[in-house]
Amino acid sequence: MSSSQEIASVCTYCGVGCDITGVVKDNTIEKIYAQADGYVSRGKLCIKGKSGFDFVASPHRLRDVRIKKSFIEKNLDSLPQELRARTKRLVSIDDIWYKGGYEFSTSLVAWKLSQIKEKYGRHSFSAMGGARTSCESAYSLQKFARVTMESPNIDNCARVCHSPSLTGMKATIGEGAATNPYDDIFKSEFLLVIGSNTTEAHPIVANRMIEAVRNKSCEIAVFDVRQIQLHKYATYEAIIPFEANLLILNMIAYVIITEELYNKEFIENRTLDFESYKKSILEDPFANPEYFQQLKGYEELTETIQTVARLYASKKSMIFWGLGITEHLDGSYAVMAITHLALMTGNIGKEGAGLMPLRGQNNVQGACDVGCLPYFSPDYGTPDEIGLMTPDAVDAMIEGKVKSLYVMGEDFTHIHPNQNKVHQAIENLELIVVQDLFMVDIAQKADIVFGVKSAYEKTGVYVNAMRRLHLSQPLVECEMPDDWEVLRDIENKIKGDFGYNSSEDVWEDIRKDAPKRFSGASYLKLIKNRSRGMQWPVGRTDTPTLHLESFRTEDGFGRFKYHQYKLREQVKKLLNHEVHETFYLTTGRTIVHYNNSAQTMHSETLLSKHEEDVLQVSIADKERFTTSKVILKNQYGETAPLTVKFVKTLKTGTMFCTFHHAKSNINYIFGDECDELIKTARFKSVEVEVIHA
Repeated sequence: MSSSQEIASVCTYCGVGCDITGVVKDNTIEKIYAQADGYVSRGKLCIKGKSGFDFVASPHRLRDVRIKKSFIEKNLDSLPQELRARTKRLVSIDDIWYKGGYEFSTSLVAWKLSQIKEKYGRHSFSAMGGARTSCESAYSLQKFARVTMESPNIDNCARVCHSPSLTGMKATIGEGAATNPYDDIFKSEFLLVIGSNTTEAHPIVANRMIEAVRNKSCEIAVFDVRQIQLHKYATYEAIIPFEANLLILNMIAYVIITEELYNKEFIENRTLDFESYKKSILEDPFANPEYFQQLKGYEELTETIQTVARLYASKKSMIFWGLGITEHLDGSYAVMAITHLALMTGNIGKEGAGLMPLRGQNNVQGACDVGCLPYFSPDYGTPDEIGLMTPDAVDAMIEGKVKSLYVMGEDFTHIHPNQNKVHQAIENLELIVVQDLFMVDIAQKADIVFGVKSAYEKTGVYVNAMRRLHLSQPLVECEMPDDWEVLRDIENKIKGDFGYNSSEDVWEDIRKDAPKRFSGASYLKLIKNRSRGMQWPVGRTDTPTLHLESFRTEDGFGRFKYHQYKLREQVKKLLNHEVHETFYLTTGRTIVHYNNSAQTMHSETLLSKHEEDVLQVSIADKERFTTSKVILKNQYGETAPLTVKFVKTLKTGTMFCTFHHAKSNINYIFGDECDELIKTARFKSVEVEVIHA
């Protein structure tokens, strides 16, 4: 009998990017654990990292290529003779699908993409995805779009999560990434957490926060629209109205300015435009925390905001945020307001003080770094042509301008907003190609679907939320292709420029195209540093802390860019003492699932703990409900019937629901309302009507 092997790699789930060790026997993962000295994990994994590996061997894994029978029928007469002859050898799976040979399928995709491009022009192609796979594959996708298809239309899941963090931070400090490593939590004196359910979404970071509070090395303040587990450990806790982030952040700045708690030396030496910002804050009718005395049920925020502002300014402090900040109409502006707090107090550019946007998917940072965005080429350069952001691409599909869609590890018809519109849009496409591990919702609607390797079956670089590069290695062997290999093989039948024989070959191109971040990060160096990883920018050494001497703007100075809060929604209704029958809904994750649950729903351990999305409602509103299931409805659409659970963690008139299961249709009730600058959807606040099912 063969003996077990222990192989080091990186977790496939959230942006924390935990180091893991897989115990493997007979090419099967038996166990995953974290080494006690793990640089990220510190010996602990969440339930997903520890138990959510059985998807790799799931009988539902997509292990071949599927071609929709209707696609063959539509295109049969126009197929080249060689391809038409080979369709006779296709194997039927069921009434919908053929099993396609890999070589035939790549040829078929290459032919159809070329045909569509010739007929409709190069802008008729759009690609999305890349954050659930390696940097090598994300880079290949953007290169395939820009170089092979000559289309600028490339985007990834950052569009629905942290694009406002990138935009807001880049505008003020020149770099849209975390400034410090996670362990700086232990060097900090005060933590401000806003819009992040950290224990559920990024539990291994939350472990550090809880440990630091218990050790009394720091205090923590937590702001959220509902009571979350992290509030239990907070010295200062606050439940805030929906869409009040920018309002509160500007109030914190107001207190710091009026009480002259700002760092004059830092402002003078490292920043520009403070005086105009200061004047704007002082003249802002919404900036005084006394404003909350007018909002029934939230009066205590006046004192809490003042206390938090004083502590943040007087101590070595860090700010953590998540999608509760970015998935709003003013997400980018709220991020700018966060950076203003760091700039005016000097809480940036040193250990134990900085900014930490807690990224979502395990490689969303890396996907953005290597150019999977329509307005940035690798290394956040300016591309030759700006492409369509995903919401604009949807409009272009409806208008008949985009005719082919290439999706890599992104469940477009589940996690994006305004799903009635999305489903209408894809009806106009002549080709949808998907690469994924399972037949997720968009795969079922695709024309050609390639089964590919998971992160536990391949070699590749992943970049976590603190800019840490980790070179993964396969835990088990697999005959399926990697994502970049599928792209290479299709490209070779269109142009023939992708001469990659290994993931390292692709990485070498990345190092050339993104030298500011990765020039020194050879595979050899990453192998030597696999345990600790390396934080970009990587030259001769890596860079754990950013902005030590200057900001990453063109002139090295940080900038203040003021934006006033706009009165709307729940705050406006509270101010006017309005009584209304509707509710405000926010959405988020539960610890056992990940986003569209593409992997976690194929783990029995995880699925058994959360088999459906449950609607949480304030117990104060119990009398308003007459059935155990309800449908949520608004002008955009409606959900499937949802099971109701009454909780004490929500204020009256508000609701919370997870979005992990496509069958719940949660994203049918979110429309085109989005961040003003970067079109990230308003997932964290929507007004809904309740229909008793």
